[in-house]
Amino acid sequence: MSYQDDIKALTQLREAQRGKWASISPENVARMRAQNRFKTGLDIARYTAKIMRDDMAAYDADSAKYTQSLGCWHGFIGQQKMISIKKHFGTTERRYLYLSGWMVAALRSEFGPLPDQSMHEKTTVPSLIEELYTFLRQADAWELNHLFRDLEEAQKAGDNARAEELIASIDNHETHVVPIIADIDAGFGNAEATYLLARKMIEAGACCIQLENQVSDEKQCGHQDGKVTVPHEDFLAKINAVRYAFLELGIEDGVIVARTDSLGAGLTQKIAVTKEPGDLGDQYNSFLDGEEITAATDIDNGDVVIKQNGKLVKVKRLASGLYQFKPGTGEDRVVLDCITSLQNGADLLWIETEKPHVGQIASMVNRIRDVVPDAKLVYNNSPSFNWTLNFRQQVFDAWQAEGKDVSAYDRAGLMSAEYDATELGQLADQWTRDFQRDAAREAGIFHHLITLPTYHTAALSTDNLAKGYFGEEGMLAYVEGVQRRELREGIATVKHQDMAGSNIGDDHKEFFHGEAALKAGGKDNTMNQFG
Repeated sequence: MSYQDDIKALTQLREAQRGKWASISPENVARMRAQNRFKTGLDIARYTAKIMRDDMAAYDADSAKYTQSLGCWHGFIGQQKMISIKKHFGTTERRYLYLSGWMVAALRSEFGPLPDQSMHEKTTVPSLIEELYTFLRQADAWELNHLFRDLEEAQKAGDNARAEELIASIDNHETHVVPIIADIDAGFGNAEATYLLARKMIEAGACCIQLENQVSDEKQCGHQDGKVTVPHEDFLAKINAVRYAFLELGIEDGVIVARTDSLGAGLTQKIAVTKEPGDLGDQYNSFLDGEEITAATDIDNGDVVIKQNGKLVKVKRLASGLYQFKPGTGEDRVVLDCITSLQNGADLLWIETEKPHVGQIASMVNRIRDVVPDAKLVYNNSPSFNWTLNFRQQVFDAWQAEGKDVSAYDRAGLMSAEYDATELGQLADQWTRDFQRDAAREAGIFHHLITLPTYHTAALSTDNLAKGYFGEEGMLAYVEGVQRRELREGIATVKHQDMAGSNIGDDHKEFFHGEAALKAGGKDNTMNQFG
C-alpha cells in the first residue's frame, strides 16, 4: 500500500472511533508503518528467501550475476555495510550478509574468545541474526525518517513538485534488509538439536542455513587440522531436519547450503551402514584406509573388519577410535558428498578448500555438474588464505609452465614487498581482482563471501587509531584519521546521535506529546556542527 493510500485508510479507521482517537494523526501512523516494514523475523525470512531464489535463477541464466557478502559480527557492522552499499552503488541487489560461526565463537560467546569448534552457546547464533535484522530495519527507519522530514519541509514551503518527488521516493524505498547466509556449524548435536536451532534461526529471520558434514562434537574450523566427517546418512538426516524447520514455519523457499570439509578431512567417526554393494554406505566405506586380510589370525583384539570391494579389509583405526581415509581420496569424497547432498534436498554447495584456485574448484564442480547440471557453490574467500602469496605463486607456476624466465623471482619469498611493483606482482593482483568473476564463470560459484573480514578491519582500524592517539599525534589521530574522513567521504556516523536514532525519537516524542515534547535536536545539540 502506498503512503497516501495508507493515510486514507487510517483516516477512515480514526473517524470510526468517533473522536476517541482525535489525537492520533493518520499521517504519523502511516509514516511509522512505512518505517517498520517487517513486523517479524518470519516476514524477513519469507521476503529474503524469494530474493535468493530469484538471484539463483538469474545466475543460472547469466553467471556474471553472482552474489556477494561480508561476514559481520555485530548488528551495527552489518548496518553500516548495507548503508555503504546503497550509498556507493544505489542498490543492495545481489549483496547479502554472512553470519560466521567463527566470529560468533571468537567475539560473541559469554565464555570469551573461543576457537571455531562449536563450543560457544548455540543460542548466540539466532540472537545475532535477530540483532543484525534489528539494525538493518533501523537503517530503513533512519533513511525514511530523513525523507519524511524533507517531505514536511516541502509541504510547509508549498513546494508540491518536491513533495511528490519525495512521496515517490518513500513509496519506492529499497530496504536495507537482505538475505543472511547463517552458519549452523555441524548442527550443535543430533538431528533433533539441529532442527530446534534451525527453527530459532528461521524465526529470527534466516532464509538460508549453511550446514557442514563434520562431527558436531569434534567440529573444527575448515582451515584447521583434525577434521572428522560423518557418513552421508547422518548428514542427510540433518539436511532433512533443517528442511522440516523451514516448512513448518511456512518458509517454502528456504535455502540450505550443504558444506563438505572432505577435501581436508582425513578421518571419520563412524563406519557407514551398508546393506548391499554399491549403496551409499558402501561407497563411503570404500574410501577407508586399511589392509586386506586372508585369515582370522590376521585380526587382533579390537580390530574392525569390513568387506570392501569384495575383500575383507582391516580398517585403520586410531587410538582416538576414529577411522582413517585413504590418502588422496579427498576430491572424490567431495564430489560424492556434493552430488548426494543435492540429490537429497540441499540447494547450494560449499566446498572448503585450502587455497583460492579457480582450476581446482572447477575440476570438482565440473564432475558434480556431470550428474547435477545446475549445481552451484557458495565459496569462502577466506582470510585464512595468504591471497598475495597464493596468487603470486600461481602466476610464477603459470609462467614457468609456459617456459618464461622466472629466475628474478624467489617462489618461496614472493610475499616480499619488493615484488609489489613487478610484472609478476601486478599480474597476481589482477588475477586476485578477477578471481570472483572468473570463478563465477568457470567454477559454478553463485555466492562469494569473506567469512571474517570485519574481525580484521576492526583490529586494523583500532591499531591505526591507537598508534597515533597514544603517540605523538594525540587528538589529531582521531580528527584526521576518522572524523575528517567521515565528513569528506559522507559517512553518516559522523552524526552519531542521528545514526543511533535521536531524530526518530524526537519525532516520536512530537507524535505522542505534541507541542509539549522535550526534544534533543534543538539549537544546542552539538550535532549541528556537522551541517
